[in-house]
Amino acid sequence: LPALIRKKRDGERLEEEEIQSFVRSVTEGTAQQGQIGAMLMAIRLRGMDAEETLALTRAMAASGRALAWPLPWQGLLVDKHSTGGVGDKVSLALAPALAACGCKVSGGVPGQADGGPRTHPAPTCPCLQVPMISGRGLGHTGGTLDKLEAIPGFCISQSPEQMRSILERVGCCIVGQSEELVPADRVLYGLRDVTATVDSLPLITGTGGHRGGTQARAGGGASASWHSPASILSKKAAERLSALVLDVKFGSAALYPTQESARELAHSLVAVGERLGIRTAAVLSRMDEPLGRCVGNSLEVLEALECLGGGGPPDLRELVTALGGLLLWQCGLAAAAEPGRERLGRALDDGSALRTFEAMLGAQGVPPDTAHRLCTGTPAQRCQVL
Repeated sequence: LPALIRKKRDGERLEEEEIQSFVRSVTEGTAQQGQIGAMLMAIRLRGMDAEETLALTRAMAASGRALAWPLPWQGLLVDKHSTGGVGDKVSLALAPALAACGCKVSGGVPGQADGGPRTHPAPTCPCLQVPMISGRGLGHTGGTLDKLEAIPGFCISQSPEQMRSILERVGCCIVGQSEELVPADRVLYGLRDVTATVDSLPLITGTGGHRGGTQARAGGGASASWHSPASILSKKAAERLSALVLDVKFGSAALYPTQESARELAHSLVAVGERLGIRTAAVLSRMDEPLGRCVGNSLEVLEALECLGGGGPPDLRELVTALGGLLLWQCGLAAAAEPGRERLGRALDDGSALRTFEAMLGAQGVPPDTAHRLCTGTPAQRCQVL
């Protein structure tokens, strides 16, 4: 390990086997924290090229247990990741809306691939599966899991077997990262936070570091909400996803203040995701003000419920349908992004997305009467639940 640290410190390129050896020592606990910190700082100062970043992502994904899914789900497993923002409750509405488009729970049937009218049920109708692995708040960014835990009884800890059972019944789940999934990421992320290497620009952009290649300049004050391509995509690779959509924020409350710098990160993430065999797309969205009208765990659940019922703030609905439309297109359930967007909107408007959300709550530990009051009650009744 000291030889690898020295090699990167001196600006040399690490081979895939060397990166695998480093990640293995992190996972097995044979690397000292000082050594891991030294390697992170060497990467921060000397950079990693695209091949090194890809090798790191693969090694981290292989550091733990990969999720296994039934063969018929192949091509229909989707997820979304956001680089963080204020008032961002998109996941709460997007996961059940996607599952509703995939025929689970609601009994609805997808429209035709061209965005046409709904047809009668067909036994061969494909079903989307949304195994969404989310996180807690970082810095000024609210966490999806924190918001869901405002709902009494909601359990974010689900084993891979429990996740599969929930997906079979509902079509979606929103859970936290388990101890078995990408353990190397948990170690490295914690040490990046205390070694001033969170803003490692070569890892963020996935391009040549200080040996050439362009680098985006991060905005100040938002680095606590940063995730590197290796951190983001290693978890998605371990999920065995078919398609992934990324919401890359730019603006005064985002890691990247300008659209141009955020675009560079988006290109890097998409390139690495595609090379991992995941159909990957990215959307750039503005974060100069909170998304929607509400900030705070319970308040954001309430606003997500409005969106799931066909209402809510226009900017929230626009982002949910844009991201969902891309995923439906990537999985072949829509001919293009726009018909996919329209279909996602119909799931919000016809009540099927809200019913799917209620089913997901029940499957993840919320008492049925609580889930029903939350999803069907008046705003005052919903406030009493949370």
